[in-house]
Amino acid sequence: MSSYLPLEGIRICDFTAVWAGQSATMYLADLGAECIKVENPYIWNPMTRAASPRIDATTCRFIPAWMGGHPESDPGPRPWNNAPAFIHVMRNKKSFTVDSRRPEGLEVVKSLIRISDVVAENLALGTLDKLQLSDDEIRKIRPDAVILHQPGFGTTGDYIEGRGYGSHIDGVAGGTILRGYRDSAPLTNTQIFASDFVAGTHAAVALLAALRHRRRTGEGQVIEMAQFETAAQMFPQAALDAAWNGSEHGTLGNRSIEGFVPNSVFPCSGDNVWVAISCRTDAEWEALVRYMGNPAWAKDDALATAAGRAQQEDRIEAEVAAFTSSRDQESLFHELQAAGVTAGPVLNAGQAAEDPHLVQTNAWKRLPATDDYPETEFPIPPMHFSQSDVGLRTPPALFAEHNDYVYREVLGLSEEEIAAMAAAGHIRDTYDDTVIQSA
Repeated sequence: MSSYLPLEGIRICDFTAVWAGQSATMYLADLGAECIKVENPYIWNPMTRAASPRIDATTCRFIPAWMGGHPESDPGPRPWNNAPAFIHVMRNKKSFTVDSRRPEGLEVVKSLIRISDVVAENLALGTLDKLQLSDDEIRKIRPDAVILHQPGFGTTGDYIEGRGYGSHIDGVAGGTILRGYRDSAPLTNTQIFASDFVAGTHAAVALLAALRHRRRTGEGQVIEMAQFETAAQMFPQAALDAAWNGSEHGTLGNRSIEGFVPNSVFPCSGDNVWVAISCRTDAEWEALVRYMGNPAWAKDDALATAAGRAQQEDRIEAEVAAFTSSRDQESLFHELQAAGVTAGPVLNAGQAAEDPHLVQTNAWKRLPATDDYPETEFPIPPMHFSQSDVGLRTPPALFAEHNDYVYREVLGLSEEEIAAMAAAGHIRDTYDDTVIQSA
């Protein structure tokens, strides 16, 4: 297999934060682009590298794992180098530090933009403009640059001043009232928001399209990829039904938007053990009935069609749950599949990571320990190419890990210039004390 990578030779000047932006540039880095993360040692971007620059083991026990799941629940002195939120989106990237708010720092950033193909950001609207890096200014520096903006709510309209994380994007897009158990309150929803990753995937595809356009025409592009708009496309059935028919949608739990009945998760023997079952056709329903031993309650002729089953969905779910509750999950889902019923186990994170189907895809790669985390299995990129070895080439970039490479090899600064930047506090291997103490 060739060592050539699809985006080899492409460089990204990366100003992105949190998940939506950082996942977008990660996918391009996976494909071979050199993604250089611009990190300011005097500014803490919340949730970009950790929940806090001075989080401790006690705090970790009281916050969600995606924020506080540090190795052995011990963040150590540099939590920004081992936080789950950071590790997830920083593979195959490089990190260097500079305070772009100061004139000499801004000149360094401009030098990087001059030799970059993509400039990407999802910061608060107008942040780059305040740094004197408007689209027009970037165009002067690099006329054929592809510029990506991922504002929360676009650059026009009533919501343009809105700032937010995935929770806020999901709320405005409608996800908060559509996702959850039936009749549950939005505040009881999980704190994982799909809009972040949907936004990142959309932005990555848009960047690939723009780079292809530039290769064919020589023209750069400015992409506005509002995170709200990418989040809203997750719920087309609700949006269209509301717009055309005036219907209001609420939470369905695990029930099907396509009318499959039953379609839910059902308890198995053990503590919090579940199996997912979906009868997508009448034939699958008949197979489920046979597997359950043709119980009397299932002989009702009205249950022969999906429409009829929908009228008695509560009853069906209760009866199926009574049947599955005493059965072993592993045996049950295998037997259901063999009987012609769509079924599968509901796995927790640890079980999912060890699932034999996933393991056989070589989904993990063990990387050596650093000063901030132990030897660990990391997820590899999900893309596979027949003629390129797209994979996990470098571990998540530690803060300031590539200062020497960027300043010397990429930017070509002299020893005197590098010494001056270091003396001025731009080149650092940790956040400034003012950031750590004030967080």
